[in-house]
Amino acid sequence: MGSLSFEKDFELSAIKPRGLFPNGDNKRQKVEPPAPRKNLQLAVTEPGFGNDGSNFLDSILVNYLDTLTQQFNFHIGYPVNICYDHYATLAPLLQFHLNNCGDPFIENTVDFHSKDFEMAVLDWFANLWEIEKDQYWGYVTNGGTEGNLHGILLGRELLPDGILYASKDSHYSVFKAARMYRMDSETINTLVNGEMDYSDLREKLLQNKDKPAIINVTIGTTFKGAVDDLDIIFLTLKDCGYSQDMFYIHCDAALSGFIVPFINNMISFKKPIGSVTISGHKFLGCPMPCGVQITRKSYINNLSRNVEYIASVDATISGSRNGLTPIFLWYSLSAKGQIGLQKDVKRCLDNAKYLKDRLQQEGISVMLNELSIIVVIERPRDHEFVRRWQLSCMKDMAHVIVMPGITRETLENFVNDLVQQRKLWYQDGRVAPQCIADDIGAQNCSCSYHKIDYIIS
Repeated sequence: MGSLSFEKDFELSAIKPRGLFPNGDNKRQKVEPPAPRKNLQLAVTEPGFGNDGSNFLDSILVNYLDTLTQQFNFHIGYPVNICYDHYATLAPLLQFHLNNCGDPFIENTVDFHSKDFEMAVLDWFANLWEIEKDQYWGYVTNGGTEGNLHGILLGRELLPDGILYASKDSHYSVFKAARMYRMDSETINTLVNGEMDYSDLREKLLQNKDKPAIINVTIGTTFKGAVDDLDIIFLTLKDCGYSQDMFYIHCDAALSGFIVPFINNMISFKKPIGSVTISGHKFLGCPMPCGVQITRKSYINNLSRNVEYIASVDATISGSRNGLTPIFLWYSLSAKGQIGLQKDVKRCLDNAKYLKDRLQQEGISVMLNELSIIVVIERPRDHEFVRRWQLSCMKDMAHVIVMPGITRETLENFVNDLVQQRKLWYQDGRVAPQCIADDIGAQNCSCSYHKIDYIIS
């Protein structure tokens, strides 16, 4: 690896992750599983005290880059798209401090910002989610959590005595918002696939008919990828006697907000929703965590405050915001376009189905929701295996998230490794694969009991 400077000698190949080939070449050398990443035990040292200047610092960073690239082909458990090559093109921007402070639609007195790029990104999402340019307000956030905090705060400001309703499979940031804002909240049960239990929602809405409802709708739950049905929720609200001025809907579409719109128009401001948020670093891909929050322009005055110091108004959560992320998002959206994103969506859905089928062939418990790229499996018994493949685990489950950069070769390597390890875990017969029917449904469980039951039926 070469120098980390951003001079003319900057080379894309200097930090190209192992196993990646340009121009769509799918021929890959076999990559051996790396050891799990360990803490580098770093310290800040003064020049002259074990630190001989830039060469010393560069050697540490080059070693760190090498460590990360070794893990590249085994990053399958978390929703981050790390397959992009715009970082080299945009790297020179790192020499500038870009701060999108205040309202994206109001220029302030400092020229080092990227609000023009930010507005272009917001317009793109406004069009995707069917709201007119003069009817929406939004901003590029620091991630999905900030989008949830902002959307729920909007609901609370519009309906100060409203109760927050969120399914137990909602992202943890939703319940964080309830604690931060000291809101009354109701946790809604979920079905076995992770989707909201609408009968439980109905029951709890009826119990609290005297207070407005602020409902978090999850478009792709964190662990199982389940999609709450907006239309059923609207019908439930209507049947329970809630008029439109008595409820606020926030849509957490962190990952699936890029997937669902290319299959159906479920997410649309033509419906009575209040806000939508997505994470930009997930399906689309960005080197820094970021997101997009869109709401109705008529709602934002409840949060906007004039800030003389920045010559703008502010209605955001964070105030100062990363000016680089809108440029990365703009670049990716412009380079891919809707056709490119649609191809990514189809490929990921197809690959997720492929993984599910392969695991079923091997007799491994597995579940895949409709509209989802999250494949839920039985939890591996070996912690080293979990660390090697960087899996996310919950109770007796783990999951693989089939992102755009994950190839079928990677999935096949994972299946083969899992099959070989299971032979070791269960070879003597004293331990059997766990039953996870309660977590993913009996029809998806391949434990000895349910496998026999399925064959008989």
